[in-house]
Amino acid sequence: MSDSIETLKKRIEELESQAAFQDELFESLNTIVAKQDAEVLALKRQFSLLSQRLKEVGDASLSAQPQDETPPHY
Repeated sequence: MSDSIETLKKRIEELESQAAFQDELFESLNTIVAKQDAEVLALKRQFSLLSQRLKEVGDASLSAQPQDETPPHY
């Protein structure tokens, strides 16, 4: 009987150890995902600003040069 109690104690200790490891892993992964989410949001903002600036530059260059202008080498 004491053999089965010892076996159960060992199994419970192993399960507690695994649960503690999983909790630590979960917290670590949660931190990583939170950092990645912040990085993705920052990259989206940067991409949006860059896209807007490129559109503005493109619009400015189209309006600055007339389409029917004779090239300077003629």
